[in-house]
Amino acid sequence: STHYQEGDFSCTLLVILMLELIRFEPTRIVIKILDVNDNPPEIEVTSLSNTVPEGSKPGTVISLISVKDKDSGVNAKIISQILNDVPFELKPSYKENTYSVVSRGPLNREEVSSYEILIKAFDCGEPPLSALKTLNIYLSDVNDNSPHFEQKIFENAPVGTTVTKVSAIDQDEGANGEIEYSLSKTLVRNVYDIFELDRLNGKIRLKGLLNYEESETYRLDIEATDKGTPPLTSRCRVTVKVKDVNDNPPEIEVTSLSNTVPEDSKPGTVISLISVSDKDSGVNGKIISRITSDVPFELKPSYKENTYSIVTKAFLDREMTSHYEIIIQAVDCGEPPLSTVRSIQVQVSDINDNSPRFIQNPLQFYLVENNVAGASIFSVSATDNDVSENAVISYSIARLNDVTSFLNVNSENGQISALKSFDFETLKTFQFQVVASDSGSPSLSSNVTVKVFILDQNDNAPVILYPVSSNGSAEGVEEIPRNVNAGHLVTKVRAYDADIGYNGWLLFSLQQVSDHSLFGLDRYTGQIRTLRSFTETDEAEHKLVILVKDNGNVSLSATATVMVKLVEPKEAFAASDLQSSAKDDEDSHVTFYLMITLGSVSVLFIISIIVLIAMQCSKSPDYTSKYLPETNYDGTLCHSIQYRSGDKRYMLVGPRMSIGSTIARLMSVLNSCCRCCVNLYKHSYLLDQSGAVSLSLQHFEP
Repeated sequence: STHYQEGDFSCTLLVILMLELIRFEPTRIVIKILDVNDNPPEIEVTSLSNTVPEGSKPGTVISLISVKDKDSGVNAKIISQILNDVPFELKPSYKENTYSVVSRGPLNREEVSSYEILIKAFDCGEPPLSALKTLNIYLSDVNDNSPHFEQKIFENAPVGTTVTKVSAIDQDEGANGEIEYSLSKTLVRNVYDIFELDRLNGKIRLKGLLNYEESETYRLDIEATDKGTPPLTSRCRVTVKVKDVNDNPPEIEVTSLSNTVPEDSKPGTVISLISVSDKDSGVNGKIISRITSDVPFELKPSYKENTYSIVTKAFLDREMTSHYEIIIQAVDCGEPPLSTVRSIQVQVSDINDNSPRFIQNPLQFYLVENNVAGASIFSVSATDNDVSENAVISYSIARLNDVTSFLNVNSENGQISALKSFDFETLKTFQFQVVASDSGSPSLSSNVTVKVFILDQNDNAPVILYPVSSNGSAEGVEEIPRNVNAGHLVTKVRAYDADIGYNGWLLFSLQQVSDHSLFGLDRYTGQIRTLRSFTETDEAEHKLVILVKDNGNVSLSATATVMVKLVEPKEAFAASDLQSSAKDDEDSHVTFYLMITLGSVSVLFIISIIVLIAMQCSKSPDYTSKYLPETNYDGTLCHSIQYRSGDKRYMLVGPRMSIGSTIARLMSVLNSCCRCCVNLYKHSYLLDQSGAVSLSLQHFEP
């Protein structure tokens, strides 16, 4: 059992100790209990006078109070103060923690009839504990119109505040008893700028702002004058004392500042040094500083009081935030507390930590053939999140294949120009890589694949295949009997266009004809037929000029001339026999060459099929190839090779995955063979999406 006493507080503790007995002898154990701040102060009113005459002198005792704290040491040290703005103050007594509540200036019941005094007592423990006590004081009325008195007023009183009121009495009647008040003309000039006097009721009000630091006391000489003849005057002096309040906010001074910080700075890097100060003293001069903005910086106290370092507390990234506004707030501990805010601007400097980036990869461009050599065809653009030199991008072409030899890129703006003109019939697609490099140190770069698709342009005019004269011009002569009926086929104009799509779609029209009632032309097939039977009055020879044009945006055309001669039936039969004989000879030669060609094609086809089957049998299954782009695919949806001879049609079919270069060579050989045989063939092969290649041979009627 242990008895413990601390001041007025005592307790008895029962302590049970487990000890190992070494020898038997009495042992004394002393236990010291450390105090914690767990008791708030207590305020006790020992004496109170609720009513005070309004004319009480400053220092009049209103009440007696005592404060105490059950703790000890620092935890029991108490600071007492009046919180609200009242004309009373706490005056320490001879006994510790005992105070007198005294008036600190004259009281005027006409202005304020009662006061509520709020007393606060707080100890110095950690954390501090406090207590509040409220005293209600009422003022009793007295005859307080004395000719001379003094008044205290807080320096932060606003303009228009009534300082006091003077009053004079005149025993006369009528005008002789009417009184007007005025300020004496002998006062200091600044008094007239700060105070004003109502000439009728004698109230003194603030006209300007008070400043305790400029003047603590003002003396006003008041004159009261009646309206009699002659007027009589009485004078009194009013002394106004200014009471200091917590009217000076803290001041923040930046003693050292680095406005720019690299984005790769480590946490703890010092950005700035600041110091804070307050012209007030005591509690009003104690300052608490902090950073109020949400930024990756913090205040680190220095060895000197009220001096701080601003340091980074996290890693910075300029690309996310390039600028920070650090808002520092300093607050004093006065009542009410005053604060100051200071803003510091910090720029985050860039380092080269971002590579150039293309928005899309790969890039696809479509280029119409026959472009101007040396002109810009398209451009690439990359962005870099860095700034300044780290974001200056230069472009270059990766020379990985021959196709890049006729391309050039502007290193500054990414404009790509072609050194030659492209031809769709020769090159349909190609790709290359552009490298974007920044100017940082070390330099960073990235690549983009550019895929270019050549678009067909209507740059090939139709070519007349029939009629063709011996000198190569598109002219021919057709002889028909005079007795033919309407609808007789005179001849057929044949033509082809090397372009594709609408650019290669041909239409036929009669541009010139001697008699529109005799001949008609099918606009799609080019067949010329008679529209009616011939009469004796019809001329024997007719000239027909046929216009063949394609369907391109800018249409291209060619013309053919057909001379139609009308002959008597006997002459027509003779000419027909002669032409038939010549035709049979020609057909025999053509048939001979065609048989050789078809035989060669058949042999090549059989060999190709055997080779492809062998390759398929020896090749291991590849389950991923169908998901990969074909390296030999040129990006064109369909092509066609048409060879026409007579009314026969031939077709070669094979799987897509087995065509490769063998089919390409086969097409080349086939094309050469057919060109050696006939001039009137037109090629086209169709690569459909099912993976088959179609080859057709079709003869055109001469």
